[in-house]
Amino acid sequence: MTDRFDFIREEVAALKRAGLYINLRTIDSPPGPWMDVDGKRVLNLCTNNYLGLATDTRLIQAAHDALDRFGAGPTAVRSIAGTLTIHTDLEHRVAEFKGVEDALYVQSGFCANQAAIAPLVGKEDVIFSDRLKHASIIDGCRLSRAKIIVFEHRDPVDLEAKVKEHLPNYRRGMVITDGVFSMDGDVAPLDGICEVAERHGLISMVDDAHGEGVLGHGGRGIVDHFGLHGRIDLEIGTFSKAFGVVGGVIAGKKVVVDYLRQRARPFLFSNAVTAADAAACLAAVDVLSDSTELVDRLWQNTHTFKAEMERLGFNIGCSTTPITPVMLGEAQLAQQFSRRLFESGVFAMAIGFPTVPRGLARIRVMVSAMLGKSDLDYGLAKFAEVGRELGVV
Repeated sequence: MTDRFDFIREEVAALKRAGLYINLRTIDSPPGPWMDVDGKRVLNLCTNNYLGLATDTRLIQAAHDALDRFGAGPTAVRSIAGTLTIHTDLEHRVAEFKGVEDALYVQSGFCANQAAIAPLVGKEDVIFSDRLKHASIIDGCRLSRAKIIVFEHRDPVDLEAKVKEHLPNYRRGMVITDGVFSMDGDVAPLDGICEVAERHGLISMVDDAHGEGVLGHGGRGIVDHFGLHGRIDLEIGTFSKAFGVVGGVIAGKKVVVDYLRQRARPFLFSNAVTAADAAACLAAVDVLSDSTELVDRLWQNTHTFKAEMERLGFNIGCSTTPITPVMLGEAQLAQQFSRRLFESGVFAMAIGFPTVPRGLARIRVMVSAMLGKSDLDYGLAKFAEVGRELGVV
């Protein structure tokens, strides 16, 4: 008799043969410049702790204080008995920081996309989205049951052509793009996309997960970067990357954000985020509001690392942000490269299909403000060693 889970065993075996099986590494330290991973001390070129805020004493103290004041967890959804003053304080500060009318704090950036899309469009509507959009946008679009039309990556001209062709057949339309694309590190031409949305009356939405804390003045994000305040309807963000904590945010026009408080299912049916997390997020916003020092240092490190990687002969793609893909092509080579780096004391993970297309596997390096010159020099030296060993450079 055939075991009903033989299909799983066969698929896992195929993943391993293709070099696509994910081996989880276990971390036993904070995500600082150096981390304890699988019992080994390694240089951290892997986490999304762009500004080093995850280990900032101001955030840690704020979390401790909130634990003492509010307890370990809210024990309710926001719409019943889970909205704490720290949640509303954070929403007000985020709205002020980003220069928008209102903001809603939810459990994660992934949840934020699911929360925002479905209440605004349905099966009588159409969504236009960038070909390389994040998985959370894909899932949010599917949940809405709207027709999904893909436009070519970073191409407002193709977007306009698709809008002209399809929008007349639907009740209303929405355009969605990532701000910074998390695998390639390139930036959406949000100004051009915004112009198309305005010409055709589309609801406009940008997922700024990798732009907040990175782009714009003091890390205010892609809308600030392009000077589009008041023209983009919704900005989706996360506190789990540059802000160093956890949680998602939906920011934008008050009429829209307030409506989502009534209709967004992840907000209505999942427990509120802990007070400790919210307090640490609030402290992170305060840090960035007070100074651009961390963002400035992030970009200095980014320029240094990328210039040297190119000098060494690595292909780092088309990135214009701290996300630095080291393009290797085949998944097996990328996994071998990542293993050799780890053995040499550098933590930088391989990424392959289905996260990126087949044949475009890479090591994704996440540059951070917390890295000193000696850290960067060490990482670059090890990349050079492994690159020569494996015939990449």
